[in-house]
Amino acid sequence: MRKEFDLSKKDFFGGRVLVTGGAGFIGSHLCERLLERGNDVLCVDNFFTGRRGNIGHLLQHPRFELMRHDVTFPLYVEVDQIYNLACPASPVHYQFDPVQTTKTSVVGAINMLGLAKRLKIPVLQASTSEVYGDPSVHPQPESYWGNVNPIGPRSCYDEGKRCAETLFFDYRRQHNLDIKVIRIFNTYGPRMHPSDGRVVSNFIVQALRGEDITLYGNGEQTRSFCYVDDLVEGIIGMMETPSDVTGPINLGNPGEFTMRELAEIVKELTGSQSRLVHRPLPQDDPKQRRPDITQAQETLGWEPTVALRQGLTKTIAYFDELLKAA
Repeated sequence: MRKEFDLSKKDFFGGRVLVTGGAGFIGSHLCERLLERGNDVLCVDNFFTGRRGNIGHLLQHPRFELMRHDVTFPLYVEVDQIYNLACPASPVHYQFDPVQTTKTSVVGAINMLGLAKRLKIPVLQASTSEVYGDPSVHPQPESYWGNVNPIGPRSCYDEGKRCAETLFFDYRRQHNLDIKVIRIFNTYGPRMHPSDGRVVSNFIVQALRGEDITLYGNGEQTRSFCYVDDLVEGIIGMMETPSDVTGPINLGNPGEFTMRELAEIVKELTGSQSRLVHRPLPQDDPKQRRPDITQAQETLGWEPTVALRQGLTKTIAYFDELLKAA
């Protein structure tokens, strides 16, 4: 059934926006929110990890356009802003083809920066907390340079994103380009891929299926979890800052939980009888991760509002429906 969109009830911000990786988990939510604001949205994705189902409900929107394209190849379009989110973001996916992962981050950044330079428009880079590696500073402020293994199995993603940041700031210095760099910490919510290997989706799927819930190491390593709606507001807020605000700026939830705590909450919310089992800790897996969001609070007036239990309840409902339909 064709979905009807009532455009009269939306604030109109105008402008055509390019979202690379727009059919991905975060990208699809960003496309949706931009349409709600009144933007025309060009969603670009090569569907390596993005899914058409994530943006299927947007395909009939009169201001939404979908283009299948790989950002490692140049793109010639006319837009007013670029959000560059294209890159596999879970270890299972980015380690499947590590060379292509690095190319997506580095060559993709060069192509999006080149497009922004030609059009003289702002471009935002979705970087990652992985640039901090296994941090020796806690929580992690943007001034921390990180502790990253440049030759390990995660390096294709970690170092690819670090190089992309380098390119963004070099384009700023050399060409005075209007750049925005955000560092995204662990994010969760509906439209996560059920087999992406991320801890939230892993725990929820295992709990709903009644399978053992897998903890790596002793389960005491920590993460901070930001609900996707909160993150998207921060991303758009960053794009709307004046041109002298470049970042990098951390976007994430400073609430910190151990993996064991997360597993117990998921078990409680799903009513699952799953057992907790332990497996060896993967190489270079960070022991702790929590953002210092002082800059986001002061510069963007942003901080997350969705509590972990509230966000998990919505995410569990999504996966429950997805698994029942499978």
